[in-house]
Amino acid sequence: MNNDSASRIVDALRDWVASAPPGAQLPSNRTLMAQHGASPVTVQKAMRQLTALGLVDSRPGVGTFVRAVRPHRAADFGWQTAALGSRRSRPTGLSATQRASAPDAIRLHSGYPARDLLPERLVRAALTRAARTEAALTRSPAAGLPELQTWFASQVAATAPVGVNPPAARDALIVAGSQSGLSSIFRALIGPGQPLLIESPTYWGAILAAEQTGVVLVPVPTSSQGPDPDEVDRAFAATGARAFYAQPTFANPTGSQWSPDTGQAVLDIVRRHGAFLIEDDWAHDLGIDADPGPLVGYDHDGHVIYLRSLTKSVSPALRVAAVIARGPARDRILADRAAESMYVSGLLQAAALDVVTQPGWTTHLRGMRQQLKTRRDQLLESLRTCAPDLHVQQVPRGGLNLWARLPDGTDVGQFVRDSESRGLLIAPGTEWFPAEPSGPFIRLNFSAEDPARFSEAGHILNDTLKAHT
Repeated sequence: MNNDSASRIVDALRDWVASAPPGAQLPSNRTLMAQHGASPVTVQKAMRQLTALGLVDSRPGVGTFVRAVRPHRAADFGWQTAALGSRRSRPTGLSATQRASAPDAIRLHSGYPARDLLPERLVRAALTRAARTEAALTRSPAAGLPELQTWFASQVAATAPVGVNPPAARDALIVAGSQSGLSSIFRALIGPGQPLLIESPTYWGAILAAEQTGVVLVPVPTSSQGPDPDEVDRAFAATGARAFYAQPTFANPTGSQWSPDTGQAVLDIVRRHGAFLIEDDWAHDLGIDADPGPLVGYDHDGHVIYLRSLTKSVSPALRVAAVIARGPARDRILADRAAESMYVSGLLQAAALDVVTQPGWTTHLRGMRQQLKTRRDQLLESLRTCAPDLHVQQVPRGGLNLWARLPDGTDVGQFVRDSESRGLLIAPGTEWFPAEPSGPFIRLNFSAEDPARFSEAGHILNDTLKAHT
């Protein structure tokens, strides 16, 4: 095939098409072959190029014609204004943590650990084995695989003190990731227009799930030791709320862990108000300098609705989590999940169970803990050295993130955009506040990026800070 000949034909016909009226028929292939001394294959190639350029339309058996120029018509989406109604309190769309990034960008915005921190060998082997079981071809029960329910329940039972009756296996409901679990909890136990106490700052996904359910959020300020129990008590009394969403262990985004006294005081307050504590134990497997101590282990009468996910410690591809609830609350949540998604893939459940019951799982968690500590400390040191005006309020004892405060008056949104233009992706702290932010914050994930780039990230943050002062 002669590409040069095809190009000459294309160039000649482009001039002809430009002066011809829309709908004019092009010379036949036989005529073009004679005019340009070209082969049938070359002429056909030229016709395909003209069609790809949008200059002609080919009608098999009829001929080839100059395409009519269609004037651009702007789409009118105005009708959607009435159909959608007024916008919710915060814009819809992806979180900053979900943004795609350029291949060479420094990614400190992510919500997940890097691949090399995950038990890849265990996951691949588990998926292979699960594919050979009945789980690959059958529907799993709505509440989940009984063996996986038993495992989640046993994890709670191991933390329960003597004298507390731990949850049974049937109390563990398997869900497709903690986000879907939160949506079901908010719909089933709270409902539209009803108040929900929530820590501030806290996980942006919980804020989003609550708002999409129509729940009215009541922010309760929290610190490195957790919320002030007196503030929680006052909020319950003032609003009549029947639930409090919180992350007592390695909270996202701050990494804080409630003190035992705070946990016990909040449990007592929840019981006194006849309410639920929705305990999101998202970072159960991500301890660094401390071990998790979920409050559900101290709950004997169903006041704690407990949520634990394996997504961060096993694999983002295995979106498997559990909601532990007792009494009628359990039945309502299960009914909501069954209506929403019917059941969770048995294949994923079997693979997740395989991973966490392998002898190598404990070894993996020990190694992951050490690697998280190393990365956390390296990023902290890079910030101290390269960006001293960025203030990390506390060293997290677990989790994946540093919570850093910018100088007062900094435009957080602009700061994030300017950092990205320099090749660094970070998450604006505004997403983690259910109401107005208490200050200009950013969240930095120390687990998702190569630590060799932390110093470069620190310099970019410092340069961006200088440009904003």
